[in-house]
Amino acid sequence: MKSLICGKAIKFWLILSAIIVTSGIVPAQKDLSEAKKTSAEAAKVFNEVMRTPDRAIPKDLLDKAEAVAIFPGIIKAAFIFGGRGGIGIISRRTATGWSAPAFFKLGGGSWGAQIGAEKIDLIMLVMNQGGLKGLLEDKFELGGEANVAAGPVGRSASATTNASMDAQILSYSRAKGLFAGVSLKGGVLSPDNDRNHAVYGLTADQILTKNSSDVKIPTDVSIVPRTLNGYSSRKGRNQ
Repeated sequence: MKSLICGKAIKFWLILSAIIVTSGIVPAQKDLSEAKKTSAEAAKVFNEVMRTPDRAIPKDLLDKAEAVAIFPGIIKAAFIFGGRGGIGIISRRTATGWSAPAFFKLGGGSWGAQIGAEKIDLIMLVMNQGGLKGLLEDKFELGGEANVAAGPVGRSASATTNASMDAQILSYSRAKGLFAGVSLKGGVLSPDNDRNHAVYGLTADQILTKNSSDVKIPTDVSIVPRTLNGYSSRKGRNQ
């Protein structure tokens, strides 16, 4: 009788353990799938923008950037009213090119352009080490801790304006086919470490500070640094 009860108890705990393990696997698989989708969309957005010379990000600015953030398909209503605006990636420049992309959330804040658009693609260039350091915090407020300015567009555009020279971050948005510099204030960037753990087993901070060779990037996610390297392969100064 005692052995029977003991056997049932062991079976119960085995079943319970299996349920716990399975419940953890399913969300992780979903996070990984969504991370791959976000990476593909981010690369597509960047390619489309840079292949339009008169509306592209000036190459001299891209060559000076310490990191690039791409948030494809942000829902503007959610962004303005503080909901979950969207998921995107941030890749930093390293000694060997562009890093593995870390996944971030963006929410809150307000824009100064593209009224009426339901979905917006957002690109940000992080221009100095101060802006890069801010990204590694748990929450980073655009226009608060960081000086954010609307970036100039067009490959022949001057990158020597005061706004471009002084800003920590230059921001751009695209809606309904129009790509332009955008005024962006109050948005909050925070690491999406559920996705980062699902893809790398690391946090955003670890991904963006490790040597690139130490981070194993899944093929479907590596499309982001490959795309960025196609437009600017200048190596980092201090890695």
